[in-house]
Amino acid sequence: MSDSSSSSAAASHSSMPTFDIVGVGVGPFNLGMAALCQPLVESGELSVAFFEQRSGFIWHPGMLLPEATIQVPFMADLVTMADPTSRYSFLNYLKQSGRIHQFYIREDFYPLRREYSDYCTWVAGQLDSVHFDSRVKAVRPNPEGDTPWLVDVTGHGTIAARHVVSGVGTTPFVPEELHPALDAEGVIHSADYLHNKEWLAKQASISIVGSGQSAAEIYADLLCTTEAHVDWFTRSERFFPMEYTKLTLEMTSPEYASYFRRLPEAKRDELNRNQRNLYKGISGETINAIYDLLYRLSLDGTSRTTLRAGVSAACAPNEQATDSSTGRHRLRLHHAETDTSAVHATDAVILCTGYKAPQMPQFLEPCSEFIAKDATGRMDVGEHFQVDADNTLFVLNADEHVHSLNAPDLGMGPWRNSIILREICGREVYPVEKNIAFQTFGGF
Repeated sequence: MSDSSSSSAAASHSSMPTFDIVGVGVGPFNLGMAALCQPLVESGELSVAFFEQRSGFIWHPGMLLPEATIQVPFMADLVTMADPTSRYSFLNYLKQSGRIHQFYIREDFYPLRREYSDYCTWVAGQLDSVHFDSRVKAVRPNPEGDTPWLVDVTGHGTIAARHVVSGVGTTPFVPEELHPALDAEGVIHSADYLHNKEWLAKQASISIVGSGQSAAEIYADLLCTTEAHVDWFTRSERFFPMEYTKLTLEMTSPEYASYFRRLPEAKRDELNRNQRNLYKGISGETINAIYDLLYRLSLDGTSRTTLRAGVSAACAPNEQATDSSTGRHRLRLHHAETDTSAVHATDAVILCTGYKAPQMPQFLEPCSEFIAKDATGRMDVGEHFQVDADNTLFVLNADEHVHSLNAPDLGMGPWRNSIILREICGREVYPVEKNIAFQTFGGF
């Protein structure tokens, strides 16, 4: 490069906006980071910008059922576990909304899911650092200047970042054996349930595939609000409850995350497979409510539902996947314990098959060579949630394979963000608890 072109590039880089922290994605974790950063922005210690491709904040819009609550107490908001005095707490949201006394009298620690989503919208609306309708196209190394990363953002051009925090969410997961059904009309993922509710209400038969809280909530909602025959199939051995006892909750602790991270990769993967029902099961309250609902419906003397555990579902052979004369979908069902199979016909299929985090978000591909990876190509997330050698690139909600139950837990979000801020600021902005568990994890 000539001297003149080098000078031109340097001038261009020096004139572009530069931030200490650029956040990619604005879900609960990065929104919490933005809220915890705000006092530091106001004091002049940090400059930050957070970008989200959606037009506004909304949390799981397809599952904002009227009666559904989040599965953690209100203290698991965006900030309280790091800073109980923050003006961005859920309690302050209630105060400013005029509902704090009603919430107190309600005597329920668990906010409604739509209430939690509205709370997050309320916080986002107070933060000038949060930008919607702004898709991050790429994070790439900066060949010049004192900032390691360049971030390309629609509507904002290229900006320079001293640190990048990726907080993109998970995406709907569908098992390979059900992929052929995805293009069929009337087959949806649970993430899109409410968007299709009006159409579903007109169907004579609906089949739910999968387990977990979403499947249970949809099952109950369909029985209460439609006249459809509703079938629920799960390959789990039974309709597992989520484990929510207090000593088990300590498995979200810093101590367990640290212990889990030090285990061999194969052992971590094995434990994660075996521990799924600890946090991906159904709340005991929901299971009992479903039983009570079935009991009430049984008083009519008719049955319009089937529940089967231990049953896996796959698309029937291509030529039988959809009945051309009726448009009904055909699923191949297999019962593991008896090793028997059957073909099941239904008007609609709802896939409650969960979510997954990408091994590597596409916008990080340009800096992939700087990101540590494990043997299977997943990001090898460090103890400070960093993925690069210089502690300038951090990830949230992409480390379940490294930190297990701690990774997706809403209540531990402020703790994780406090650690990242400590690394960035070089001081402990918010006290970081290291020992909270009564039990000891690990061997001798």
